[in-house]
Amino acid sequence: MTPETLARLQAARASGAPVALLTRLSDGAQRLFPEDEVLGALADVAREAMEADRAGPATVEGESWFVQPHNPPLRLVIIGAVHVAQHLAPLGAAMGFAVTVVDPRRAFATGERFPGVSLVHEWPDEALDTLRPDARTAIVTLTHDPKLDDPALETALRSPCFYIGALGSKRTHAKRVDRLRAAGLTEEDIARIAAPVGLDIGAVTAPEIALSVIAQVVARRRGR
Repeated sequence: MTPETLARLQAARASGAPVALLTRLSDGAQRLFPEDEVLGALADVAREAMEADRAGPATVEGESWFVQPHNPPLRLVIIGAVHVAQHLAPLGAAMGFAVTVVDPRRAFATGERFPGVSLVHEWPDEALDTLRPDARTAIVTLTHDPKLDDPALETALRSPCFYIGALGSKRTHAKRVDRLRAAGLTEEDIARIAAPVGLDIGAVTAPEIALSVIAQVVARRRGR
C-alpha cells in the first residue's frame, strides 16, 4: 500500500465514510471505492462487500481482486437502562455492535448493571444529537416513559438510522403514534418504527424479549 492510499484510507475511516479497498492480485494495484473511479461489475462487487461487511477474493472480467470493506462501526443505542436492556446490551455486543445505553436516571444506568457498556446520562434527544446516528445505527426505546421515549423517537426518525424499535403493547403504540403525529411526524416517518418491538417469538421474559429485539435488528440489517 502506498503512503498516499494509506492516508486516504485513514482519512475515510476517521470521517466515518464507508469505503472498500480493492487490490488487484496480479500487480498489487489498489483503488479506494467509491473515491476512485470504479466501474461496472467491480463496483457492484465492492458495494456488495460493503453491505455484507465481508472481505474476500473476487474475479471480475478475468482479473483477480481482493476486496476489503472499511465501514464505520455498527452501533446499537438503547434508550432506557431497564431490565431488558441488561440482556440486550451483551447480545448487541456479541453481534458486533458498539452498544450505548442512554438514561438520565443515574441510579439505573450504572457500571455495575452494565459492565463494559458505554453509558450516557443525558436526556435521550440531547444524547442522540451528540451521537449523530447514521445508516449503521439501530435505536431501541425501552423505558415505557413518553418523556424519555418520545423525544428519542422524534430524533431517531429524523436520522438515517437503519432500525428504530419501541417497546410497548399495540395500545401503547397507538397512543405513541398520536403523540408523534402531533409533533409533526408523517405517517411514512412513523411507519419506520418496529412496534411492538422484536420478532414475534412469543417472548415473555426479559432475556426472551432482548433476543427477539436483537434478532429483528439483525434481520433488518440483512434486508430480511
